[in-house]
Amino acid sequence: MNQNLQIADRLNRRIFLGRSGLGAMALPFLTHSGSVLGGEARGEIPGLPHHPAKAKRIIYLFQSGAPSQMDLFDPKPVMEKHRGENLPDSIRQGQRLTTMTSGQSTFPIAPSIFKFEPRGQSGMMMSELLPNMAQVADEFCMIRSMHTEAINHDPAITFCQTGSQLAGRPSIGSWMSYGLGSENQDLPAYVVLTSFGSGRPDDQPLYDRLWGAGFLPSRHQGVKFRNAGDAVLYLSDPPGVTRSMRRKTLDRLKSLNEERANELGDPEIQARISQYEMAFRMQASVPDLLNTADEPAHILEMYGKDVQRPGSYAANCLLARRLAERDVRFIQLFHMGWDHHGNLPNALRGQCTDTDQATAALIKDLKARGLLEDTLIVWGGEFGRTIYSQGGITADNYGRDHHPRCFTILLAGAGIKAGLTLGETDDYCYNIVRDPVHVHDLNATILHLMGVDHTKLTYRYQGRDFRLTDIHGELIRPILT
Repeated sequence: MNQNLQIADRLNRRIFLGRSGLGAMALPFLTHSGSVLGGEARGEIPGLPHHPAKAKRIIYLFQSGAPSQMDLFDPKPVMEKHRGENLPDSIRQGQRLTTMTSGQSTFPIAPSIFKFEPRGQSGMMMSELLPNMAQVADEFCMIRSMHTEAINHDPAITFCQTGSQLAGRPSIGSWMSYGLGSENQDLPAYVVLTSFGSGRPDDQPLYDRLWGAGFLPSRHQGVKFRNAGDAVLYLSDPPGVTRSMRRKTLDRLKSLNEERANELGDPEIQARISQYEMAFRMQASVPDLLNTADEPAHILEMYGKDVQRPGSYAANCLLARRLAERDVRFIQLFHMGWDHHGNLPNALRGQCTDTDQATAALIKDLKARGLLEDTLIVWGGEFGRTIYSQGGITADNYGRDHHPRCFTILLAGAGIKAGLTLGETDDYCYNIVRDPVHVHDLNATILHLMGVDHTKLTYRYQGRDFRLTDIHGELIRPILT
């Protein structure tokens, strides 16, 4: 090592703390934890959960691209008599538009061409495109008055996931892992699954940072299962490497890393040790998880024909149930393809064909196994879509632009009032007129159902205490049992 690097090392804060004897005192503050490792089976914050939890786990079915709420959940039949008319200025109220429609000379009203009926005993309104989800309508709570701050996909999805439009903050699943830890030593606390929609296969991409740990210790980031080959890269040992050889190699690495950790007091070294050990255990647990040969024929049939196609939404829903059975804390499915600026009717049919049967099957399957009562299901996207058409409209074709001012999400399961519809939008499905719910409110409520007070789950970074909901967020009390 040259002299400049030696001087830099001596000035390094962590090395200074480690060699000065202050490292043992400083390490708990560096890790924001009362222990060095924080523990894989528990979170890193003492005293959690803050209150009795209704939910033990979450399955978040994120519909990436923004489903059209007035074509699926929020019917506006009165719009038929305004077909083709320009959106009134009194309704738009000067709200911003995307660059994709801001140059239009008119904003023609495009009523939905799909039929709606009241479903179940609750009378929840659902589109004809969702016949299977309609069968379990009484399990859902529908919030029609969601609103958000971002008008484009990347910042909007980032906002849903992290509470900020700017990249770099921890995702909601990472916060959950950090606060509550894992109930399964052999699988990560946070697992991510992705699928491509048939409605628009070339839709908006997803980025790994959406399930990243941000400034939290790296072991809390989501583990993405791939759709082909090994579910996790390098899960299989190379040819000629046995299980016992791998174990001996990791033992030697652990010994070296522990020596280095004792010298430097760097919490990331401990995170590395933890990740190596988790990877070793996953080599045994993941193949068992992915092997669906033991699933009865009637279960596979319930999820639909796509369940046998790895990486499909249906296959991922079945995998989500198997992860839930194994007490994985936070399971998130991202299904792409909902960004329908044009040709919406055909594209939406494709997306609903992808998701409707499998979503309903997941609800039924969890309920039959007694898991729905302590599993929270969330279904929704990053924002809504406009009542006016992007471009022209015909009798059976139109498109819709992004709309952050109102959209719909569904919740089901632990701690949720089933059969409830909350919130109301105006006749144009453009503004909220009753019970507005912000994304921060949703995230606060999700944490609450897991036994976490969103105002108390914090992490000090760069001199400031951060949290998922920033300085915002109120519980959505009307939907809670």
